Amino acid sequence: PFVEMPEPFRMLQAKILRQPGGDREMVDILSLVLHHDEQAVLCAVELALEAGVPTKTHVLNLLHRLLDGKPTDQPDVNPPAALTLSKEPEANVARYDGLRTPGGTRHAS
Repeated sequence: PFVEMPEPFRMLQAKILRQPGGDREMVDILSLVLHHDEQAVLCAVELALEAGVPTKTHVLNLLHRLLDGKPTDQPDVNPPAALTLSKEPEANVARYDGLRTPGGTRHAS
């Protein structure tokens, strides 16, 4: 029966089966056609593939947005210049040593 699936379903299956629990997620996605129009589910799968997020949760989110008539694409967010970082954060784990007291007790290991 999986050979007769539309191409987007097969593409999703190929991606989702690489993840742990992907077989169960794929079954859940395929079972959506029992409760919803197949074309709506197919459209949600196509949108999830286009977005690069081939997960059951994302397909469900897109499907509900399609059924509710809400927009499925999100606008690009351009933060104002006031929110731009003036100093980039520095990853420096050596600063942790400055918090330790010399000869102090160890609280965690």
